[in-house]
Amino acid sequence: MLEDGDKGVILQRDKETYAVAPHMPCGVVSPAALRRIADVAEKYKAAALKVTSASRIAIVGLKEDQVDDVWKELEMTPGAAVGLCIRSIKACPGTTFCKRGMLDSLTMGMKLDEKYHGLETPSKFKIGVSGCPNQCAETCIKDVGLVGAKSGWRLLVGGNGGPKPRLSQELTRDLSDEDAMALIDKVIAVYKEKCTAKQRIGAFIEQMGFEEFKKLVL
Repeated sequence: MLEDGDKGVILQRDKETYAVAPHMPCGVVSPAALRRIADVAEKYKAAALKVTSASRIAIVGLKEDQVDDVWKELEMTPGAAVGLCIRSIKACPGTTFCKRGMLDSLTMGMKLDEKYHGLETPSKFKIGVSGCPNQCAETCIKDVGLVGAKSGWRLLVGGNGGPKPRLSQELTRDLSDEDAMALIDKVIAVYKEKCTAKQRIGAFIEQMGFEEFKKLVL
């Protein structure tokens, strides 16, 4: 039996079937890829196609002996849906499409995805990028979040859902794209270097103290 993460699978509730979730950076996918997903799901008689909270499409209800053939026919890489790593970068349409967008969250999200998707971290880690204060990418409950404003990016840290939900805290604001990327580098570097337990960055920040964490990053 495959374990979660083996060959990009997620073991289902019945303990017999699996789901696979191809990587879709920031939820952007081509019509050709959508057709392949639909064709593969029909060919292997999948139980369902599920749009996930990480903006992926999971093919649910596959048998173990189908997994290799499914990935071969999809011609897509697995999304980092499990494990101690940076799972997903969620981004709203921003100025690319949305009339309320103040900054280009989609382009920023794509850059973050290319750099960080699947990177090993002390615990699971999620990033959100919202192009305006409406925070449609749920940046207030992301481990790292960027929120667009006319004056630049606000950088938020330490948010998460789960049994002990936590709202993120503002680290700084008025950042350019380059400065935001550089600071996210430092946030992740400090977290990886200093955190010795399997804990989300929010719990780590509470343990260290927000002001001390802020000094290390800024």
